[in-house]
Amino acid sequence: MKQEIANRNASVLKTGAIVVACAFLFGFAMVPVYRIVCEHVFGIKLANGGTSPTSVADLVEDTSRTVTVQFVTSVNSKLPWSFAAERTSVDVHPGKLTEVWFDATNTSAQAIVGNAVPSVAPSNASLYFNKTECFCFTEQVLNAGETRRMPVRFFVDPQLPKSVRELTLSYTFYTNEVATQRLSETGSPLPTAG
Repeated sequence: MKQEIANRNASVLKTGAIVVACAFLFGFAMVPVYRIVCEHVFGIKLANGGTSPTSVADLVEDTSRTVTVQFVTSVNSKLPWSFAAERTSVDVHPGKLTEVWFDATNTSAQAIVGNAVPSVAPSNASLYFNKTECFCFTEQVLNAGETRRMPVRFFVDPQLPKSVRELTLSYTFYTNEVATQRLSETGSPLPTAG
């Protein structure tokens, strides 16, 4: 009887270990799959950081035309933050570096880590929208009741097709549950060395 229970427990443990390993591998594989789908299917550019200073320095402003860039913001329902652009739109000349500001407020009673996911529409124009600085490149930690102004610096590539006169930059903030849990346990959203 004890041997049968021990065999069943070992079987459950083995099955649990296999499920955990598969879940880890699935999560690990999602990053490249997400990148491939966003960049190659939807045309959303997912740079690991801002555009290089060299490419910004080589820009020539096209003053012969203006592109309207609209800003749309939203917050996932699980994230108790308010989030908005300080301006709903700006008119820019392609090739001109432009700065806009966004405000986020943590309306909860605890510190929360959030990540912003950007998208650009129309999707075929996203290849011509370049961010040199963006809060979406890093985790954002807001303490209870804290408000933060966050800049986005961007330029529209002068190679943008002339038929595109309007772009929409959308951001959705999500709770980074793993980093928020780590923050509540250790006081830091990042893993500690050692």
